[in-house]
Amino acid sequence: MDPDDDRLPYRLMLPARRTTSVIFASPHSGRDYPDAFLRRSVLDAQTIRSSEDAFIDRLLDPAPGLGAPLLAATVPRAYVDLNRAAEELDPALIEGARPVPHNPRVVSGLGVIPRVVAGGRAIRSGKMTLAEAEARIAGAWRPYHAALSALMDESVASFGEAILIDVHSMPHEAVEGGSSRAPRPQIVLGDRFGATAAPDILERIEEAFAVEGLTVSRNVPFAGAYVLQAHGRPSRGRHAVQIEIDRALYMDEALILPHAGYGAFALLMRRVLSRIVAMGVQEMPLAAE
Repeated sequence: MDPDDDRLPYRLMLPARRTTSVIFASPHSGRDYPDAFLRRSVLDAQTIRSSEDAFIDRLLDPAPGLGAPLLAATVPRAYVDLNRAAEELDPALIEGARPVPHNPRVVSGLGVIPRVVAGGRAIRSGKMTLAEAEARIAGAWRPYHAALSALMDESVASFGEAILIDVHSMPHEAVEGGSSRAPRPQIVLGDRFGATAAPDILERIEEAFAVEGLTVSRNVPFAGAYVLQAHGRPSRGRHAVQIEIDRALYMDEALILPHAGYGAFALLMRRVLSRIVAMGVQEMPLAAE
C-alpha cells in the first residue's frame, strides 16, 4: 500500500472456535484502490475493476461461522497480484527490473505488479521505478503471504494438516463451451495436476460442488499459480487447491454487480463451504492431546 497508509492489505476473519484444518483465501477480491494509484491510471473506474474476483470474499463470508478462518485481500489485483511470486517483475513496466526468463505471465503483463487488466488494457502510461514496485510488494504482498503462512502453520500445529482453499472467479467466456458429452465447466479445480493436494481432497471438493448440480472440471484451463506452488506440500500434510467459479453464476460481469441469482447462489455456496469444512474436522485435534 502507500507508504503512509497503515491499513492492512487483507481482512482476516477468525472463527470463535477453530474446528477444522481448512483455510479459505481470496487473493483477488480486493477493491480498496489507493488514490495515488487511481490518479496515475489511464483507465476509468469501471474498467480498472475488470481483473477483480468481485464478490468472492462475500461468498466466502460464512466460513468463520463454520469453524474455518477466511483471509481475503483488500488490496486490488491491479495494484499487486498476490498470486504471483515477488520476483515476477515486468521490465516493460518497471524501470531496472531484470527480465524473467520463460515466464508467459510476465510477458503478457500479468506479473506481480500488473501492467494490464483483463483484455490486455494498459493500467498506466510509462514506467514506474523499481523502488515503487518494491514498496508495493513490501506493503501488501509480504504481509498477505505472512498471514497465510501463519494460518497454515497454525493448522498443521493444531490438526496435523492444513487444507488451503484458494478461491477465484473466472469470466464466463474463459472456458469454451463443450458438447452434450462435455458441457462448459462452471467450476474449475486446480491442484497443479496432482502436485499440491492429495487426490482424495480434490475428489471431495469436486463432490461438494457436483451434488449441487454444478459442472466441475480439473486443472484446465486453470491449474493454479504461485499460491499453490508456495503452500501446497502434500507429503508434509500441507494441501492447496484452487477453485475458479464462473462469474455468470452470481454476477453481471459488465456492470460488476450481483445479479438476481446472487442470493440463491450464496446459499448454495454456504452448503458447499460446509461440506469442504467437514473434510478437515477431526474428533480430537493434535493440540488437545
